[in-house]
Parts: sequence; structure tokens; C-alpha cells
Amino acid sequence: MQRLNAMYLHLLDEVTLDFIRYLYSQINWDNRLILLKGPKGVGKTTMLIQHIKRTFDDKSKAFYASVDKSWFATHSIIDLAEYSVSHGVTHLFLDEVHKYHGWDKEIKEIYDAYPKLHVVVTGSSMLQLSETEADLSRRCRVYTMLGLSFREFLELEKVAILAPISLVDILQNHPSIAAHITNQLPVFKYFEAYLNHGYYPFYKEEGDGFANRLENVVNSIIQVEMPAIANVSYELVYKIKILLGILAELNPYTLNVSDLAKKLESSRDSVYKMLDLMQKAGLIRRLYQKSTGMKILQKPEKILFDNTNLMYALSPNVDLGTLRETFASNMLSSHKLAMPQAGDLQVDNHYLFEVGGKSKNYTQIADISDSYIIADGIDVGIGNKIPLWLFGMMY
Repeated sequence: MQRLNAMYLHLLDEVTLDFIRYLYSQINWDNRLILLKGPKGVGKTTMLIQHIKRTFDDKSKAFYASVDKSWFATHSIIDLAEYSVSHGVTHLFLDEVHKYHGWDKEIKEIYDAYPKLHVVVTGSSMLQLSETEADLSRRCRVYTMLGLSFREFLELEKVAILAPISLVDILQNHPSIAAHITNQLPVFKYFEAYLNHGYYPFYKEEGDGFANRLENVVNSIIQVEMPAIANVSYELVYKIKILLGILAELNPYTLNVSDLAKKLESSRDSVYKMLDLMQKAGLIRRLYQKSTGMKILQKPEKILFDNTNLMYALSPNVDLGTLRETFASNMLSSHKLAMPQAGDLQVDNHYLFEVGGKSKNYTQIADISDSYIIADGIDVGIGNKIPLWLFGMMY
């Protein structure tokens, strides 16, 4: 226990409050049970420690522990909760719960046994709460953290502090908004850096080693998180790594399940399972063709990497067109995305976007209402032509 406490105090001493992620102010920290999900490396642990540091004058009222530490090899989460409550702790913060077998049942037991104890847990973006998982879904408030937006990257780099801009504001007022921002800073100097390494906050500590660190993160997701959460076999882990390599070579990839099944020597169902796990883990994004009426979509039409940093780290050759589309899809991911018959992205079943360079015209989306060009390489747009970088200001 002393070792856990020492680790906790060390993290408190090391963390700074200079930069706090977008999601912090959206969380209702008064909820008794909170699950913070997100891909590995986006800053969940840092946010917990920052919350403790800025909220608790008496730090002994809170306790943080990562459940992948050796202490939990001979002790349970319940043991920690009992000890904490007996020592006056009112808020318990548990990190990496996906690495602890049966975490959901123990958290439910703690919730019921200690009604005055507040619990915050973090885990992989693959974690799913359902009625079959100890009935936590009715007790727990779930939040999902994304990687850094371009707006946050500028703040972390101490370049500019800018307020988030909604999609509607961008569509209606982009010329004046973009002009105001570009008058303050050289956007493209920082935008290129962001696309390369700005999505994961740990770039600040890695420098030239960022790509290697990101590859290690990807390997950890596939080799550690997937088996722990989805009961994935070693054979499937191996094939997921092969599949990721195939997608890196061909990104964007228009899905051909039969072809992938043949290359991987797997069944079609296995291919779909692999793709589903990779999307939930924050490695890829699947764009489906828009359905009509009551028709349900059966297969994705296009597969992109989740973010541009993954492209640079894993793809042998980064295609500029795919890079642009990946960034736009990533920044718009809080909205409902579909792959339309004309254009590149349909958002919220309403807005249509064609993504391209500064010379991109309206040919492909002419005469379609609520259609826009998302153009790379321009500081300020005009009419329905909007700068690509501006979508990085949405959160």
C-alpha cells in the first residue's frame, strides 16, 4: 500500500495545470460513478491527476491507483476501497481497469456498499457497458476522450488560446473566423506539425522518438488491450497486425471482405470481428454508405486510419488526399458520418462535404443543397469553400 501511495504522490507532484483537456469541463465530477474511456495515449491519466490537484485541498480525501500495478496481484479493488474508506478517502480514482479481470462486478459491489464514496475509473475505448455487465450501465456516467484537436495543439504549444467553434458556426461564419485566427498566427506552420505528431499529448515528451512511441502504443492496444477485453486469441492478434499492415499499404481501403479473408486465411466473420475491434480501439474509422428508409447498413465502404498521426507512423507512403479526408473525418467524429454517393463525407444526414486541395471545385457536388468544399492549402475560405484546418477548432 505504501508503494501505491508513493506513486500517487509522485504523480501529483509531477503534474501541471498549465494545460487541461477539452473534456474536463464537460464532465460532471459530482456523479458517484464515472467511466472515462479513450484510446491509449490521449491523456486520461493526466486528467485524473489534474482533477485531484485542482479540486482537493486535502489530498488525503482522494486516492489514485493504476490497477495494473503488482499490488493488485494479491489484492482486489474491493480491498483498496475498504482501506481507502477506512482512512477517510471520499473519492477513489482507478486507472486502466480493463487490465483487471472482473472489474465491473467489483465496482458494482463498491458502489452498493459505500454510498458516500465517489469512484472514477478509466479504461480502453473498447470497454462497453451493458445490462449484462453487472448492471453498471444504469449507475455509471460514461465519457469518451479523443486525442488533441488542432485547437488544443495550438494551446499546448503556447501559440494561441482559442475557444471551440461549433460546426454550425464554421459553416455560417467561416470567412470572418478564419481571417481573425490567421491574422494572429501562421496557421500552416503549426497545422503540418499537428498532422504529423499533434494528436497524442505524449509528443511533448518524446521529440524525435514520437513515431516509435506511437508504434509501441499500437502494439500494446493489439497485444494487451484486445486480449484483455475481447478475449482475443494469439492467432487473431497476429492476424490483426497483418491486417493493419495491409490497410497501411492501401489506405484508404475500399472494403473487400472476401479478398481480406483470403489474404488472412480467415473467415468473413473473423474479418468483420477484427475490423470492429480495430475501430473500437481507435485505430481505424469505417465509413458506411448512407442508408435509405429502413434499410440497415451491412458493410463499410471505406476504411481510414482514425487520425493522421497513425498514418504517418504506420503508412510507408502518406497519400495527401487520404490525409485530408482522415483529418476531416477525425475532427467531425462526434457527428454522424456516412459515405455519400457524391462527395466524400455526409454529416448528420444533412451536410455534404467534398475534401481536396485549394483548387478543388464544386463539380462533384454541384446543385446539391447544403454542400461544401473542405479545402487544404487556403487560409480563408469564401462562400461554401472552407479551410480544412478550421475544422480542427471544433473541440
